[in-house]
Amino acid sequence: MNKDNTSSNHFNETENEIYGVIGICGIVGNIAARVLMDRGCHVLGTDMKSDDECEFKYALKKYIQNQDLEVYFSKHPDSFFSRSKYIIPPPSLSKDSKVFMKMEKIEANILDVDTLLNEIKPDKPVLCVTGTNGKTTTTTLLKHICKTAGLTTTEHGFRNLQGNIDYIPPLQARLKGDVAVLETGTFGIPGDLKRMVERCQPSCGIVTNITPDHIHDDQDFLSYASIKGTFIEYFKKGKLIVNADDPTLWGLVESYRSTSNNQNVSSDVNGCEYISFGVDYEATKPGKKKCICGREIQIKETISGVGYYNCKCGLKRPEPDYLAGNIGEDSFTLKTPEGDVQFKMKIKGLHNVYNATGSIVAAIEFFKIDLNTIKKAVESFEGVSGRMEYMYTYNGSEVIVDYGHNPAGVGTVLREMKKIYKKLAVVVTISSESGESGDLEILQKAVEIGDFIVPASFYSRQAAEKHISSPKIILTDESKAEFKAGTLGATSKQVLEGLKKGLECDVDAVICLGEAAFKYKEHIKSLPCHLKEKNI
Repeated sequence: MNKDNTSSNHFNETENEIYGVIGICGIVGNIAARVLMDRGCHVLGTDMKSDDECEFKYALKKYIQNQDLEVYFSKHPDSFFSRSKYIIPPPSLSKDSKVFMKMEKIEANILDVDTLLNEIKPDKPVLCVTGTNGKTTTTTLLKHICKTAGLTTTEHGFRNLQGNIDYIPPLQARLKGDVAVLETGTFGIPGDLKRMVERCQPSCGIVTNITPDHIHDDQDFLSYASIKGTFIEYFKKGKLIVNADDPTLWGLVESYRSTSNNQNVSSDVNGCEYISFGVDYEATKPGKKKCICGREIQIKETISGVGYYNCKCGLKRPEPDYLAGNIGEDSFTLKTPEGDVQFKMKIKGLHNVYNATGSIVAAIEFFKIDLNTIKKAVESFEGVSGRMEYMYTYNGSEVIVDYGHNPAGVGTVLREMKKIYKKLAVVVTISSESGESGDLEILQKAVEIGDFIVPASFYSRQAAEKHISSPKIILTDESKAEFKAGTLGATSKQVLEGLKKGLECDVDAVICLGEAAFKYKEHIKSLPCHLKEKNI
């Protein structure tokens, strides 16, 4: 078995050499095969799934048509092993499996995925986006700016798959394209974000914010924040673009800069250039958040967990390098080192001003895209599916879907919704990844901001029954059924029953929150037809 992770000789000579990929129907095998084929390699694929069962085969279609890829479905034939010069198994393949033992028996040249990543370096500018909220919108808008500038962005190509964890972003960085803009997430497990960013090998990063999410029973918020801090620590060289209105995030930046024995705002001794952004906006409410020093500090919040702050330890909100001000319903002025620039947007909400600003800064500072192109791209950007997404109007109430699933995200979205709609019904389809405390905090924010609250998921109902007594709360019979599947918090029935209750309220809008609301969007869209059939 070849364990060499430093040399590049496995991929220098591609002519007449065949690379075998086991698990071609899986996510990692699929994208690893495409990385190889984009380098001109010929690939054999094999999988125990049948042709019809191969869920992501569409992503391989053009390679099969170009005869760069041959696939053995429903089997791992001997010819696959005999024809392959090198074999790449999926990371999930156990060394005790029959297939792995067979490879060892025939002394196959085995290359694991990490070896592939070490030997095939990204051949383009790579930027990673992380943070608790706003990653997807920031990533998608920045890609849109790059495409408007005529640049091809690498895409993992999987439909209905966010693709921000595990091996997907690192492999995506090595696909064909002019630039790679990668969303990098975390499940809150120590080391996972550090490993991912090291595999992606970016030279620029954006951190949107750090708010409580994915916090496990044995963790506290600062432990979770330290996981995001490993992203900051990675950028000893290159550029790091950060939201300076977040005290936890800025505190991490200051602590890493202090560790480098340098107080210069622009860069540390190792060559990292820190670029900050923020907004000039009247604070909406007082909030509290843990400073990196351990104190709980007061924040004059612009959005949840973000705003104006000044801790006794000396940490205070700096004057950002890029500052968005004069914020209107669909426009803002960005103060830049080169002067003030006016931007218009189709997407709404102060949180999207933050997202847009981070994207614009990266486009200017890292990709060196001209301002006219950036303005054109920002103005034409339609937003991201499932983020404050309008579905339809039913009996005078607008129906909105939002993927928001953690307390800060929910609080931010609902506050922005209340700026637009006078009376609001909130349907909660979430089961928090932070457990009971997260469920409770999400429901508390909904009750604080919304006018009618429908806990549609089992765990949001539990939070209501155990901890909250409010006349705003409306329960459904369907939410009595216990359900949780990974990060999915509700069934389609629970979502629809919750929406029905919301539509019975005298409101201007009904917002359905959570992954389940996003997953069952098509069911939500078809609900009016079913209601009319039943004369409801």
